[in-house]
Amino acid sequence: MLQLVKNGKWAYLFAALVSLVALAAVACGGDDDDGSKTPAATGTTAATATTAAGSPTPAGIAANIGKDDKAELTGAGATFPAPIYISWFDYYKSDIATGVKINYQSIGSGGGIKQHTEKTVDFGASDAPMSDAQLTAAPGTQHVPMVMGSVVVTFNISGVDNLKFDGPTLAKIFLGEIKKWDDAAITALNPDAKLPSADIQVAHRSDGSGTSFTFTDYLSKVSADWKTKVGTNSNPNWPAGLGGKGNEGVTTLVKQTPNSIGYVELAYAIENKLTFADLKNKAGKFVTPSLEATSAAAAGVTFPEDYRISLTDASGDATYPIVTATYLLVYKDMASCSKAIPLVHFMWWAFHAPEAASMAKELRYAPIPSGALPAIEKTLKSLKCEGKSILPE
Repeated sequence: MLQLVKNGKWAYLFAALVSLVALAAVACGGDDDDGSKTPAATGTTAATATTAAGSPTPAGIAANIGKDDKAELTGAGATFPAPIYISWFDYYKSDIATGVKINYQSIGSGGGIKQHTEKTVDFGASDAPMSDAQLTAAPGTQHVPMVMGSVVVTFNISGVDNLKFDGPTLAKIFLGEIKKWDDAAITALNPDAKLPSADIQVAHRSDGSGTSFTFTDYLSKVSADWKTKVGTNSNPNWPAGLGGKGNEGVTTLVKQTPNSIGYVELAYAIENKLTFADLKNKAGKFVTPSLEATSAAAAGVTFPEDYRISLTDASGDATYPIVTATYLLVYKDMASCSKAIPLVHFMWWAFHAPEAASMAKELRYAPIPSGALPAIEKTLKSLKCEGKSILPE
């Protein structure tokens, strides 16, 4: 399980989480997804504003409004944000609302959407925004973007600790068209790397995954061949490679397989000491994935009214090109106030407490831009249970 370290800095330990999931990670199968794309973004944004936990926020509601709540909540979905969600949930119970326990199953975005649709959890979680068809199957769904993160290209080559890729070359690798590490297209980008004449071992997700949605959305934007042959999808028909379940599964595959390449969320790569590549962005600059480069992807954009947005291949010299927001999925009018009220109170805390933002940054997740905060506050205030408003106006 992920754990908090209370020493002024926030960290997490992946060992137990990986050990629980990795046994089933190197396997195929998962939930299908129709891969409908989301609209591009426009407008302007900045960084998240926060207030002291017990003080009224700019909207007049204390960040710790839920401190006296009592509930046991269950959520399921994306592995991409699992480090920050579990850290938030643990901290919230230990330091804010001791009567609220939030259990989270890191099963992939496809599973999160499925369980949300079937109403078997109190909230779902997905990096891939639900498609129009999925929303039709789950009427009344509200997306709430919680943080942003980067998908990194990680590799395991003996003696090689730095590589650069552009989008077309990366697409050809995952299409299975570039098969050797010393292929001319790779060596042209990495003239100083000592690349072996070895087969490239591709690792990808086997389950329905928002991380895959984001990765394939990026490849579809930078490669016409990828867009035609595979396209943007949470659970694509992979032309090459071996599948692992969850970000944990791909992490395990890359760590254990020489000459491999895969894609995982930035926090997983850093915590597991995986090497990851610099990517050429839309401005033609090679960028190392980082918190700052993740935040840069949202510069100059706003979230649409339903928050379904694509942040891949965004403009800007400092922008990392594979970035996504990640969402909690709830219903606009929830059936049980005993569950809905503590859940909405938690979400209010996550957007307004300074420690919540600090924890996200320590775990390499970028807070949602402050330009979106008034709209998110309005959204949270609009949520209901049993037909009644949850937050005061």
